[in-house]
Amino acid sequence: MAFAAQTHPGGQEISSVLGNTESLTPSAVNRILMEFMIYFGRAVVVFYPVYLTGYLGLSISWVLLCMLMFTWWQKNRQWKDVRIGSAIDLVDNEAHVISTELKTALQMASWVHFTDVEKVQWVNKVLKQAWPFFGMYMEKLLRENIQPMVRMSNSALKMFTFTKVHFGYKPLRITWIRAYTHEVDQREVILDMNINYDGDVDINADVNAAIKAGVKELKFQGMLRVILEPLIGQAPLVGGVTLFFIRRPTLEVNWTGMTNVLDSPAFSSLSEQSIIDIIASMMVLPNRMCIPLIDQIKVDVMRFPLPRGVVRVHVLEARDLVAKDTYMMGLVKGKSDPYTTLRVGNRYFKTKTIKENLHPKWNEVYEFVVHEAPGQELEVELYDEDRDKDDFLGKYNLDFGEVKREKEMDQWFPLEKIAHGEIHLKLQWFALNSDPSLLKESNAGLSCAMLAVYLDNASNLPLTRRNMGPSSYVEISIDKDVQKSKVVYMNKDPAWEQGFTFFVQNIKTQQLTVQVKENEKKTLLGVLNMPISRLFSISSMSVDQRFQLERSGANSQIKLKATLRILTEERPPPKIPQSSPPNVKQQTKAGGNTSASTPSAAPVASVSPNSTPAASSPVLPDVPPDGTKETSSAQPRRNSFLAPETSKSSNLNMRRYDSHSLLSDNSIASSRFDLTDGAAFPEAIRNHQGSFGEINLTVRYATIRNKLMVLVHSCRNLFPCSKNGTDSYVRMYFLPDQSWRHRKKTHVKKKTVDPVFEAKFEFDVSLAEAQTRKLDVAVKNNKMLHTRERKDIGMVMLDFSQMDLVKGVSEWFELTLPGLMSSGTQKRL
Repeated sequence: MAFAAQTHPGGQEISSVLGNTESLTPSAVNRILMEFMIYFGRAVVVFYPVYLTGYLGLSISWVLLCMLMFTWWQKNRQWKDVRIGSAIDLVDNEAHVISTELKTALQMASWVHFTDVEKVQWVNKVLKQAWPFFGMYMEKLLRENIQPMVRMSNSALKMFTFTKVHFGYKPLRITWIRAYTHEVDQREVILDMNINYDGDVDINADVNAAIKAGVKELKFQGMLRVILEPLIGQAPLVGGVTLFFIRRPTLEVNWTGMTNVLDSPAFSSLSEQSIIDIIASMMVLPNRMCIPLIDQIKVDVMRFPLPRGVVRVHVLEARDLVAKDTYMMGLVKGKSDPYTTLRVGNRYFKTKTIKENLHPKWNEVYEFVVHEAPGQELEVELYDEDRDKDDFLGKYNLDFGEVKREKEMDQWFPLEKIAHGEIHLKLQWFALNSDPSLLKESNAGLSCAMLAVYLDNASNLPLTRRNMGPSSYVEISIDKDVQKSKVVYMNKDPAWEQGFTFFVQNIKTQQLTVQVKENEKKTLLGVLNMPISRLFSISSMSVDQRFQLERSGANSQIKLKATLRILTEERPPPKIPQSSPPNVKQQTKAGGNTSASTPSAAPVASVSPNSTPAASSPVLPDVPPDGTKETSSAQPRRNSFLAPETSKSSNLNMRRYDSHSLLSDNSIASSRFDLTDGAAFPEAIRNHQGSFGEINLTVRYATIRNKLMVLVHSCRNLFPCSKNGTDSYVRMYFLPDQSWRHRKKTHVKKKTVDPVFEAKFEFDVSLAEAQTRKLDVAVKNNKMLHTRERKDIGMVMLDFSQMDLVKGVSEWFELTLPGLMSSGTQKRL
């Protein structure tokens, strides 16, 4: 029994208990006795019916019949549970379940699952036509560039020669392409291409006179990101092209000749992994392949731009994990010894292992530099630690674009590819800033800054004994964080052209160490020490120059660029309250042309940190028509109408106070960000007593696409701003997004009071977030009647918390003007 416990995977604690009697505790004895009783009870339940059947003289067919009935009942029950579970999942997460079913059952194309993914058959036709010329280019590259590098990499490969290079007749294929239009600069185009290559390549090489090597077939798959930037106003319209893989691609090689020994598991992974490492050093983030198309583009800026930001990941805990450890030959299930791995590109971390726990708590913090968001993903995997092979407990991938949008996420994530389990993560987005006043050093050992180093080249390195240039590489380090460059062979003026990033915890004490080393003997060829405080004292926090190497030749120099940036925590965007504050009451007269608000004695709302100086100015109390001043307790709230408007003069002075703070239902939303803000309404509109018209809108949420759809159909009976009608258009803000770049507009319809727009607008937002926001819709006159008159014809505020967005709403809404008439009623189609 002791031997079985010691050899069974996952039974470390039982082994230690049975192997050392001094460690026996009452709890351990009780657990062993309980496991034995459970094992004995199961044995009795299984074997007693067999004994009873023989004792009563019944046929063995009764036992088989009972076992068959029990098996059928168990399978039927499992099938029902699966159906009920699938129905619940469909209700809870319709888009995810449908997408999963389409992938697993129908095996449909990518553009069926994702509407933003497109077919590119025309690109594949171009590749097929150009494939022979691509083969010619690759043959020249292998013979003129790769072959000399292989010969210099090892003395045993001095005779290495490519004897045949043929890339076959099967071209590279692009299965789908996705173009990004959100969260990108206006002067760039970003494309993601899924590359799939299953080629019939035929490459042979002579390692030496006796050894032949070759590759017969090659399979390659990965997602390539292409960035076209900057867009310029002259030919060729694009300043440069940048290519890179966001994640490491996959590779399968069919070796021939003497290299067929690499087909064994011990060697194939090593050789293919080494090839992937070469590709990663060239084209996997943060490494990029750059092709400048104009002379004004700096290659170093293209090859290693500053990262988008930093994400701090708190791995807090997990719950309801699957129990992988078993005892008593699998009859008794125990728990698991879980740990978590986190990977972003080539950066990898592993948490500590929690013994015997299905609800582990780690409370560990890790930091990742983000170069592309959206695009880069956090890959989280959980394993049960065992002596032989660790058992899989689930995984979850999270796109950093979501973290960048939310700024801070603290939630439970469901583990995939496992029966059950969740992991609790807290993620924070940090922007990179060059303002020294924003520095906040942490006592908990967390980073306060990020250092980006672009290693360019070196010159006049010491020669080797053979009077030849050294094969050199560079080690760049800050304390224990050491990163290595690629090796440049036989060159006293090597060019590495690689980028590295480091986290800084203490700017005053830490320093950057750069060591140039010889590849084979690891001897030091030169060293450079740079205190981080030197960069902090420079206004731009950046240096780009040649540095003299110490412990090297008299003229040995190294060129690099180092940029320091402060980590600045960004706050999540404010959420719109679902209802107005209860202390604001509206009183409407029967005439409908005045509106009064009676706020309670409450202080002015606090100003958000992002408010502009103009928005944070104090609100002056209104002066009634009789000339008497109100007390401070009667001061109106920020973002609400000024208290009682009983004269035309009060209407003329209406204005907004804080466009960046949370908006109430009474704010003058329709005048937001207009040049005529604060101006008077035209006299014809002020004297108008009837309706200002109606607008027909359709609002629904597309769950498959995860987008909010707003359709502006038409308007009717608009206020005629001239004798020829009205030149009108519709403007929308999806609150709290209120800047110019968030504004949505329709085309102008001229000389009509019944314009038809049929304009469609989409908002990339989750359903839960959409239900907490509002839509500010305003109909405006394109031609102002006077240079200082407002363009508003009418407006309506849609509160999505009061709507069934999934089912959709299509209604006529009456247009109103705040301060001129009461809110209109809705007329359903």
